[in-house]
Parts: sequence; C-alpha cells; structure tokens
Amino acid sequence: MIEIFGFVTGALNVWLLARQHIWNWPIGIANNLAYLLLFAKSGLYGDAGLQMIYITLAIYGWRIWLRRGTGPGLVVSRATASLWMYLAPATLAAVVLLRWFLSRFTDSTVPGWDGLTTALSLAATYGQCRKLLESWWIWILADLVYIPLYIYKGLVLTSVLYLVFLLLCIFGLREWTRELRSERA
Repeated sequence: MIEIFGFVTGALNVWLLARQHIWNWPIGIANNLAYLLLFAKSGLYGDAGLQMIYITLAIYGWRIWLRRGTGPGLVVSRATASLWMYLAPATLAAVVLLRWFLSRFTDSTVPGWDGLTTALSLAATYGQCRKLLESWWIWILADLVYIPLYIYKGLVLTSVLYLVFLLLCIFGLREWTRELRSERA
C-alpha cells in the first residue's frame, strides 16, 4: 500500500514540478515520507536517508519558489561554470563517501549504486530548487540507474514509477528549455 501511495504522489510531484507548479513541494514531501519507510524496509539505506534530505530541500525549494510572489521571481536559468566547478566534484565525493559508508556500516547489497543514485539525486534536487535547466539532465541520468536498481531489489512498481519519472524528466527538460528560450527572446 505504501508503494502505491508513493507511486501516485511521486508521479504527481514530478508532473507538477515540470509544470512549475508550487504544489510540487508539499506533495513531494508526502512522497518522501512514503519512500523513507519503503526504502528502509528494503535495505536501500542511502535512498532512505535521501528522503530526509529531500524533505529538507523541499522546504528550501518551497520557500524560494514562494518568494517569487514578492520579488522579481525565480526563472529557469543555466548553471554557471563556477557552480559546476563545485557541484561536479562535490557530487563525485558524495558518491565515494556514501559507497564507503554504506559498505562499512550497513548491510546494503548495492552500496555503490545506492551511493551513486543518492549523490546524483541530491545534485539534481539542488538544481531544481534553483530552477537550473541542467537538473533535468542529472535526473535523467539518475533515473537510468534507478530503474534497473529497483528491479534488482524487487521494487517493480517503484521501477515503473522511475520509468514514468524518466518520461516526465524529458517533458520537464523540454518545458524548461522552452521557457528559458522565451525569457531570452
């Protein structure tokens, strides 16, 4: 039952995000709570811990998106070279650290893959809080790893959800690219 709730709230969350609707944040928090329980039960500890971080980032993103009503507004933009100089090595370091931690302190059967998807997801979520177009590319990469990982762990409905996420990410990338082009014109 919790996986079905996670499926529904997850699909709705990403669809709303692609449409830049602020309700993506509270629905995403409900999704995070559902998957926190499911992943902990399935031994995907990196993904379970990631849900707690997602909740924190959702509150952060929600606050930033709310501010657009009181100021010039948050618009879709591109990540700068200086941001990539920090984000890329930080993501790689997170992969290595998470793999080590999960190998050493948990009974995870997939510490490397769990660490990789967790680090990519953090980078992508940060980018979406700031409405960075490249966050969709990071999500696409993460989803391409998540889908077979969840099949391997027996979470078939969740793997189907991540296939839906992949399609929604392509939609989101297209929508945000269109908005970026119209803002520049």
